[in-house]
Amino acid sequence: MIPSNENELTHAVLDRLTGASDPRFVQVMSSLIQHLHAFVREVDLTPDEWMKSIQFLTAVGQTCDDKRQEFILLSDTLGVSMMVVMLQQARAAMGGGEQAAATESNELATQATVQGPFYWEGAPEHALGANIAEGVVGEPTYYSGRITNTAGQPLAGALLDIWSGDGDGFYDMQIAGASMAARGRIRTDHEGRYRFWSIRPTFYPVPVDGPVGRMLDGMGRHPNRPGHIHMMVSAARHVPLTTHLFVAGSPYLDSDAVFGVRPSLIVDFQPHPAGSAPDGSTVATPFWSAQYDFVLEPSAA
Repeated sequence: MIPSNENELTHAVLDRLTGASDPRFVQVMSSLIQHLHAFVREVDLTPDEWMKSIQFLTAVGQTCDDKRQEFILLSDTLGVSMMVVMLQQARAAMGGGEQAAATESNELATQATVQGPFYWEGAPEHALGANIAEGVVGEPTYYSGRITNTAGQPLAGALLDIWSGDGDGFYDMQIAGASMAARGRIRTDHEGRYRFWSIRPTFYPVPVDGPVGRMLDGMGRHPNRPGHIHMMVSAARHVPLTTHLFVAGSPYLDSDAVFGVRPSLIVDFQPHPAGSAPDGSTVATPFWSAQYDFVLEPSAA
């Protein structure tokens, strides 16, 4: 068919999918084409505006390197990453056997949130109770809690892959020549308990020196994230979890630039004077403690 108007053009593009063999690919591409064409019609997009859009996406790709992922930042700041996270957790709660609706997962399981652009695979594994932020700027903080399944059974040997920025809000990946810092992996003991030292995270802006920063500027939005520490939590025969712990009282909890805050993940950080710490060690400066129990969903398998 040779299309003679906008509606026929959309149908002509959809007809070109008839040779595709993957049903899921056909479903995704059909929806994408229809929504994209509808968007262009709705806003009456001009050729100049479309060329600027192409240049923007080109700049996003050119900004990416092995330590910076501008496309993840774009997805995060448009709320797409968080939408995918919510759908995935809802899907897992239903056993993965049907398409998820945008609803909360099993209320017993810890809520997931975005991974963000600063995950660095291969963090060192530390002994239980270790300080994963030796030499990092920031206020010392003792983290502890348990990892259980939704039936309350402790998960021995569960893995926490942990990372955060420093006390000034900078990740190691943002510092030229820096090695891994404020990152580490910890395994739970036989009762599912974990503990480690790091720093109390502070709020910070996402990178704004690239195209996503210019987009946020144009939208009249601030680029800030509230103070948080990242965790990937996993255990055999359970659904892995990517989440944060947010510092209660941190600025921007109600306007996180990447829409990642979930009320159940906001944690009170308790202040302590210098002296004896919960693990029996002696700390020479004032410090904080944060306690949180993670709950993993059993996998369908």
